[in-house]
Amino acid sequence: MGTVVILGVFVADTAYRADRMPRMGETVMGNSFALGPGGKGSNQAVACARIGAQTHMISRLGQDDFGKLALDTWAEAGVIAHVQQTTESYTGAAYIFIEETSGDNAIIIAPGAAALISEQDIEDHAELIRSADVFVTQLEQPMEAAVRGLEIARAAGVTTVLNPAPATTLPDGMLALCDYVTPNETECEALTGVAVQTSGDAQKACDVLIALGVSRPIITMGEQGAYLSGHGLVPAVRAGDVVETTGAGDAFNGAFAAALAEGLTPERAVQIGCATAGISVTRKGTAPAMPTRTEVDALL
Repeated sequence: MGTVVILGVFVADTAYRADRMPRMGETVMGNSFALGPGGKGSNQAVACARIGAQTHMISRLGQDDFGKLALDTWAEAGVIAHVQQTTESYTGAAYIFIEETSGDNAIIIAPGAAALISEQDIEDHAELIRSADVFVTQLEQPMEAAVRGLEIARAAGVTTVLNPAPATTLPDGMLALCDYVTPNETECEALTGVAVQTSGDAQKACDVLIALGVSRPIITMGEQGAYLSGHGLVPAVRAGDVVETTGAGDAFNGAFAAALAEGLTPERAVQIGCATAGISVTRKGTAPAMPTRTEVDALL
């Protein structure tokens, strides 16, 4: 069992399923509604813990019912919470539209209290970060906090993973702090200017990311799998019919980090990430859809 520290956001997912997205000014009837735990960092922490890593989550929450949902979710998954609850803001929430026929999604995130995460929060947990095997962050909390977390981890020799989502402009030098960067096709094009559809495209994009300082880029490519620089395409692992793709990238990242922390090779860690994502998309929800290590090993 390795140790993974994840800096990220919890939001309560409010998921609406309908045949199609409404146009501006239009109301459509939905087929179902569900409330559940979400947020990229939180989802990744749940996936990571279920794969078997000792997982620590750094975040901020409001003092409200959604905050309780976060703490209950992490406790159930075995995630160790390092959070400050504040009355200055609310626990984050996300609007998720899911197209019934395809399972594809569109998302709006309001991070709430997590938007108050500061560099001081990271300094307060510096020793925790230094003690980890792997440090993971994304871009839903303030950029300054993510950069400081990567700086502390890199200086301590901790393996660093950046999931650059949602896509945005990164400060100079941030990618050079990363052992692994894990964009999907859209995020990859935003970072590199390379549209990724094939393995050849993926390698071109990886070359750009390496030139920017990333040690080993990984591009997640949906139903194709994940492209690992220096290795090639690791095929997706199909576990059944796709029900919902929300959280698939989080499943991959959390499982990948857990496998790295365990000491597995990057190639095997990507395989475990693909299998974890492959199972998650056969289930509704995000954190509740994350499989156990036993399920992943059985699929592989």
